[in-house]
Amino acid sequence: MGEKTKIAISPAIQVGGSLFTPEQLAQIGAAAGKDARIEMTPFKQLYVEVPLERRDAVKEALERYGLEVYPAGAATKSLIACNFCKGAEEAGLETARTLNQAIAGIETPTPLKIGYAGCALGTSEPLLKDIGVVKMRDTFDIYVGGEPKGLKTSFAKLLVSGLTEDRLVPAITAIVDYYKAQAKGKEKFSKFVDRVTLEQLQQIAG
Repeated sequence: MGEKTKIAISPAIQVGGSLFTPEQLAQIGAAAGKDARIEMTPFKQLYVEVPLERRDAVKEALERYGLEVYPAGAATKSLIACNFCKGAEEAGLETARTLNQAIAGIETPTPLKIGYAGCALGTSEPLLKDIGVVKMRDTFDIYVGGEPKGLKTSFAKLLVSGLTEDRLVPAITAIVDYYKAQAKGKEKFSKFVDRVTLEQLQQIAG
């Protein structure tokens, strides 16, 4: 048997949430093959095991059906967004899509989960993500260091507030890049935040 690899598959970010269509699910099964292993992850992605030599072909086939395909494992996950119940424009759907394109699939010391909420209701639970973005009318707040697992579950801490849309993506990518450069081995992001301090990250986020 040839070498296998995992790919992460996500539906497009849209009003109503991240939804797979029946056709997309059928295409995932067809592209992966009947013997493939498919895993549902906690971050709204499907992990699909495919032959390494077919990875690029499978990726291209799935992207033609509107699916997003990224590396699995230690990488920034596709943006975990809300359902945009306030409407696409008011909740910042296009901003969320732009942010997703900028951050999804970046190799990181440990898997990095970034959440987005289009209003203060926070239905995507952004404060339980490594990095959480909350749209507050016409600006954005960034939270860091949420811990959703184990007995030490904790909310993310407010890093910066009142960011304009044009500053959001540069701020998030700067935080991710700093984590990649300064993490000690496979240091969890929440522990990294505690070690480098909010004050240092505030300078990095600009």
